[in-house]
Amino acid sequence: MFKFWGSQEQQGQPGPQEVAQGPAQSWYPPSVVGSPSSSRPATPTSTSSSTSHSFQSPAERPLSPSPAEAAAFITLLKDKSVDELRKLLSDKDAYHQFLLSLDQVKIQNNIRDELRKETLQLARENLEKEPRIMELRNQCRIIRTTELAAAKEKLNELERQKEELLRSCSPASLLQRLQEAMNKTDEESEALHRQFLDKEIDLGSFVLKYKKLRTTYHKRALIHLAAKASPTA
Repeated sequence: MFKFWGSQEQQGQPGPQEVAQGPAQSWYPPSVVGSPSSSRPATPTSTSSSTSHSFQSPAERPLSPSPAEAAAFITLLKDKSVDELRKLLSDKDAYHQFLLSLDQVKIQNNIRDELRKETLQLARENLEKEPRIMELRNQCRIIRTTELAAAKEKLNELERQKEELLRSCSPASLLQRLQEAMNKTDEESEALHRQFLDKEIDLGSFVLKYKKLRTTYHKRALIHLAAKASPTA
């Protein structure tokens, strides 16, 4: 009869038949079923045991089940006979069927099947959308080569106009335009004065026009002087 960990009963020596059937017929690796007494962990006081086994890193050691899972496995195995337990150790198909009957394995298999179905469904949907994707890709290529080029050219033109407008509205540009307007008004008033001296215009008309031109000139001159004196000019 197989003994589990934590049993208080003293384990007996295996018979010749059990020794012959254990390592020879079992499909488990020697580290799992090396001898019937290997179910009890070795004590650290044994010098020969500590030197004969190499140290395994955490990545190399197999994952241990939780206490709840181990208790569930023991519950499933404790009612089995010795022949049934030996068959699980020696018959790979029987072990596989037993493994598939576990609730945890059933849950994992169901989750795997559901994920597989969802993945296949997504793949089918992606394949159905492929013609539409190709059509949209072609439309994007056409837009990029035709409409985008025209829009980019228009944008460049608007950028150029904006730069010109900003330059024309700069303080230096405004002062320059004001200075040009002052010079033009001054030249017009000088030309009107020459017309009066040449008697090309009567006194009344000359006074009205000349007064208006000089008033405009001095207004512009004061604005120009104030702008030059401003700290932001």
